[in-house]
Amino acid sequence: MDRDTAEPSVRSLPGEKAERWVNYHHEHAAPSTYVYEFVWDITEEADGPFCTDVDGNVLMDFTSHVAAAPFGYNNPKITERLEEFDLVDPLKIAGQDFYASGGWPPEDPEFDTSTQLLHRLTDITEQYDLDTVFLSNTGAEAVENAIKICYAQGGHRAFTFDGAFHGRTLGALSLNRSKTVHRRGYPEIGGVVSAPYCSCRGDCDCGWKTNGPGGNVIADKLHPQRGVIDPEEVAYVIVEPQQGEGGYRVPNESFVDDIVDIQQTYDIPVVADEIQAGLGRTGELWGVDHTSLEPDVITSGKGLRVGATVANEDLFPSETGRLSSTWGAGDIVAAAQGVATIDAITSDGVLDNVRARGRQVKEVLADDAPDFVTDVRGNGLMLGVEFDTKERRDAVVKACLERGLLLLGCGYQTVRLLPPLDVTEREIDVAMDVFLDSLTDREVRLAGSSKVNTENVT
Repeated sequence: MDRDTAEPSVRSLPGEKAERWVNYHHEHAAPSTYVYEFVWDITEEADGPFCTDVDGNVLMDFTSHVAAAPFGYNNPKITERLEEFDLVDPLKIAGQDFYASGGWPPEDPEFDTSTQLLHRLTDITEQYDLDTVFLSNTGAEAVENAIKICYAQGGHRAFTFDGAFHGRTLGALSLNRSKTVHRRGYPEIGGVVSAPYCSCRGDCDCGWKTNGPGGNVIADKLHPQRGVIDPEEVAYVIVEPQQGEGGYRVPNESFVDDIVDIQQTYDIPVVADEIQAGLGRTGELWGVDHTSLEPDVITSGKGLRVGATVANEDLFPSETGRLSSTWGAGDIVAAAQGVATIDAITSDGVLDNVRARGRQVKEVLADDAPDFVTDVRGNGLMLGVEFDTKERRDAVVKACLERGLLLLGCGYQTVRLLPPLDVTEREIDVAMDVFLDSLTDREVRLAGSSKVNTENVT
């Protein structure tokens, strides 16, 4: 496959082989979030955003596996470093508590392991004075450990935001406010308080600003005379610097400034959930880099290939055994992938490309999107395209799939665009041609209503 000339090529989706594979998979698979019957054939060619399915269809993947594959398929900056790895057994060790050497010296070994990943993570968070890392397997575990270290400092209450998604383990679920299906019927951590996530672009009409003495929901609740919550009881505030599952909403600057003021006034730790927005996806290393906030904790996962809770040494419990994990990020190959991924993201030109290609998408859609596209938002290559109805959004995802472009929805009526971080200008043009063509599909045109609002397509 020549990435410089490849284009989507679809005969039928799902094809005969894909249907057989999917049926066989579901003989023993628990119900989950199955988006469409696309079956990636790992034995066939794939490069960058292009991949091949079991029926020989070539598709363009603008999901990046929900941002868990930041460079798409078979990027040589990742694969060439892994090719040098002579696989050993066990590959999975107790990564936080056992040590694995990939050669000498530890500062620059032949092969990177979890030790080097710890150092890479503190290197790229030192501007926030975060110098200590706990590795885990997933982003949800990273959030679980973030809230554990905050609770360990005292307090039994926490603030989360409407539209939030922080994971599917029970502690993380207690913080989710995106869809009821995620939490319905499950037990929750007590003391979690919800507040509006302000993404307003003009005057605030989301409910964040209030007429109370503090001027916003959290400040009013914490006010020493008129409030209803003692600030000493609050263990943390957790916030996504750009919401993911909640609809790719970008926070209002004054909203973030208010969180900073609460953080400083009451000495309440702020956790920045960077599992989807972090590691270059928004055009900066961390989504929070776009804001005035200096987080006390950063959680990472997805594109990192492992989970990581990053904070200052002072915030972590000093007592051994408070945090531990037999299998926490103990996959030697995953740790090496994480190091290679960070090195690739921080190499020359990658973040510049993310910003340039994000602008390219916005410019194309500002010029050519029809009236039923009501908003295009996001930073870098974490972009959301909102439609006037959910039915129209769903029809667009289906029409794009039929034309060979893989997309995912988020929020209620939004499509997310997550191309590889090194996506090229040509590849954006190809994808946007497919995307815009899908908007002319008969099923898309018939779906939902025909509301008109292009003011926010910028």
